[in-house]
Amino acid sequence: MAAAAAVLRAAVRRGRSAAATLLHHRPIPCARSLLPSPPLGRALPPLPRFPFSVGFGFSTASAELVPPARPKGKARKNPMKQSRFDFTKVDAALLPTVILVGRPNVGKSALFNRFIRRREALVYNTPGDHVTRDIREGVAKLGDLRFRVLDSAGLETAATSGSILARTADMTGNVLARSQFAIFLIDVRDGLQPLDLEVGQWLRKHASGIHTLVAMNKSESLDEHGVLTAAAGEAHKLGFGDPVAISAETGLGMAELYEVLRPLFEEYMSQLPNNGLNQDDPISEFETEAHEGDESKLPLQLAIVGRPNVGKSTLLNTLLQEQRVLVGPEAGLTRDSIRAQFQFDNRTVYLVDTAGWMERSGKEKGPASLSVVQSRKNLMRAHIVALVLDAEKIAKSKSSMNHPEVVIARQAIEEGRGLVVVVNKMDLLRGNQRLFEKVMDAVPSEIQTVIPQVTGIPVVFVSALEGRGRIAVMRQVIDTYENWCLRLSTSRLNRWLRKVMSRHSWKDSATQPKVKYFTQVKARPPTFVAFMSGKVQLSDTDIRFLTKSLKEDFNIGGIPIRIVQRSIPRKASAKSNTKNVRPRIPRMRTDKRTTVSDPTLS
Repeated sequence: MAAAAAVLRAAVRRGRSAAATLLHHRPIPCARSLLPSPPLGRALPPLPRFPFSVGFGFSTASAELVPPARPKGKARKNPMKQSRFDFTKVDAALLPTVILVGRPNVGKSALFNRFIRRREALVYNTPGDHVTRDIREGVAKLGDLRFRVLDSAGLETAATSGSILARTADMTGNVLARSQFAIFLIDVRDGLQPLDLEVGQWLRKHASGIHTLVAMNKSESLDEHGVLTAAAGEAHKLGFGDPVAISAETGLGMAELYEVLRPLFEEYMSQLPNNGLNQDDPISEFETEAHEGDESKLPLQLAIVGRPNVGKSTLLNTLLQEQRVLVGPEAGLTRDSIRAQFQFDNRTVYLVDTAGWMERSGKEKGPASLSVVQSRKNLMRAHIVALVLDAEKIAKSKSSMNHPEVVIARQAIEEGRGLVVVVNKMDLLRGNQRLFEKVMDAVPSEIQTVIPQVTGIPVVFVSALEGRGRIAVMRQVIDTYENWCLRLSTSRLNRWLRKVMSRHSWKDSATQPKVKYFTQVKARPPTFVAFMSGKVQLSDTDIRFLTKSLKEDFNIGGIPIRIVQRSIPRKASAKSNTKNVRPRIPRMRTDKRTTVSDPTLS
């Protein structure tokens, strides 16, 4: 009886048609009323009907077994219209550009992170302060739409002239010239503030030719009928049409925002020549195939790091030859790590301007603590690290590098990154020739003392404010990057190894390590493996000697070089020596040979 109940329970749960046929389309009784199986050849007796639940998790009130219903988990997809343009094939420079504007602390950076689908911009709830101060750019993804999105600083029209807020507003106004659309964000929980009306007037004055739409952010905790309806009525006072209720934090309202942006982007793309699609360029395809095997031709990631107020942002603007980030005499002005792209000698370079590197005391709060973490992350992602020093502070102090700068340099070398030292503000020492020469001589020697494991670290003396030294910095960065991507053939390395081992002085030939062969296993940074055939291993002194010889003979200074040694076991070497020798097959005695070779039988 228990077995029959289990069979019925499994059949009903699965809802199979075969089970329904087996039950003769009758209601399923409870386990207590199951009758014993009749003998073979007899028909099954009719089962009684029960108008109540039988404890299997379903009801038997119906007389017939209905077919299984559609699972509740598989809901019908909301039919959404797709764009008639394939934005993935559009050149990135021709994509529509959307700028996010609004007063401070309305969620512009959170919406920027939602669009680019990663947490790149700093987000922190600071009603009385500004977290974002620079213009951040990225490629947004909203459904099948692709567009360029710009995150701007919070606007305050009443800012005093020359203040940080006034400078950020001027920078936002300059960026509006290369934008076609604007999303005006307001905080629906606070309601329409007087500053929102001022920002709306500012947009009508400076962005009259830009299509602007209003987004009511932070609407996830409000009902759709009461408060949102009243907030939408207030948002109409801004004069930019119907608002869209969204939540950048949870993703609410992204489908409605897609429906609003899609026809606007399609109209913009239809006005471009050839709809902005990339044409097949045989020359560029040939260059791409040629660069696939040469890692040094790949895009370069350059991080500009250093202590606060040493001129990192000014150096970034000088390299880009435009006012890309906010600069000023205030220390700690940069909070976000700003990423920019430009071309230098037909090479793509990604610049990252990081916040000032400060010693972590555990007392940092708010955006300062997030800036420190973000600067360290960008240091790990970079290929080449440009450490910026202040020439004026070096001239006044006894040492060229302070503890935070030493930490940056050593961490970059330990992570296997190329290092270039840039001494900025040399224009301040031009009137004192003695201090000028002191800095020129002291910095290279002290860097070699602080970081002895890497020799030949390039040092460039520049004045970012005057624009001097831009080409010299990029030349050193490119040379260091090419050395960082260097690959040497095994035959060339083994010829070099024989010469190096012969000129090295060994205490005893019996204790001399025997390197079977030397090869490079990877680049970025160059990593070599020395295969040892004897019991004697390379000491730390021997590895330092080989590293120094590699840098001097192949001119690859300024980058970390790693040498790993591996022992070849004797059994493996013996097997490798006898690999081509045919195995000896033992002779076997057979009855036929025994009969032939026996003399008594012949």
